[in-house]
Amino acid sequence: MSHTLDVVTFGEAMMLLVADQPGPLEQARGFSKRTAGAETNVAIGLSRLGNKVGWASRLGDDSMGRYLLAEMQGEGIDCSHVVSAATQRTGLQFKGRVTDGSDPPVEYHRKGSAASQMQLSDIDEDWLRSARHLHGTGVFAAISANCFEVSQRAMNLMRTAGRTVSFDPNLRPVLWPSTEEMRTRINTLADGADWIFPGLSEGQLLTRRDTPEEIARYYCERGAKAVVIKLGADGAYYDTGDEQGYVPGCPVASVVDTVGAGDGFAVGVISAKLEGLSWRKAVERGSWIGSRAVQVLGDTEGLPTRQELEQAGY
Repeated sequence: MSHTLDVVTFGEAMMLLVADQPGPLEQARGFSKRTAGAETNVAIGLSRLGNKVGWASRLGDDSMGRYLLAEMQGEGIDCSHVVSAATQRTGLQFKGRVTDGSDPPVEYHRKGSAASQMQLSDIDEDWLRSARHLHGTGVFAAISANCFEVSQRAMNLMRTAGRTVSFDPNLRPVLWPSTEEMRTRINTLADGADWIFPGLSEGQLLTRRDTPEEIARYYCERGAKAVVIKLGADGAYYDTGDEQGYVPGCPVASVVDTVGAGDGFAVGVISAKLEGLSWRKAVERGSWIGSRAVQVLGDTEGLPTRQELEQAGY
């Protein structure tokens, strides 16, 4: 079967304002405007590597929404299923700047955003099934009960249609009423995925297991075809049921901004698997792109083009 798209994703995009100088956010006077959003980061990264990518969402019909839509269209992404709603508003995010390699301070203004009001009726099943693969994250599913339903429905539709589905838990505890509900809901979504990409601490919280091997086994026993545990600077561990292994991390000269590293990792793994590469090669590519992401200030500035990827040998 021929496919119109390689990958589709649902998710919230936010306008990101990054402080020009280090220090507390409340003392910042100058900011640079960028895009933000776990799913849109992945969409941009996959598009830059030559994949045909579709993104479904809602934006406010405001200056921020128009900016985000133009940026995504400029990346070559199919935005035909993005709704601009005149009565709703676009989410906004502030991010501080750090110089010591730590996680930067982040402040969200997204409650009641246009994306949080997406409904099951926003799913175009024919458009969705026109893609080879669906990527989802726990962020979009956490912003409202209806977004969780949209996430679960989209994943179920794609698996039923025989497509592959990847899922990054990308935990945001502040968006959930309790840790237990977050664990239950995120694991419910993970059960609907073929490939799962938790970080080590996320996997420990979600599975109550300690080691990468135990966490991966937990999800494999629940039906996952492959689990990749992100280990930060130490690389990653993967388990496909038939094959397991550790892949070392890629050294970096300095860490500028850790936000977006996991999204870059997902770009590497998904793109490699869609090209038919082995799981080890896929994880190696993911680690390399993740290492690029932490060396730049924005969420997407480190995501490579196809030419940069090939020049690096990945």
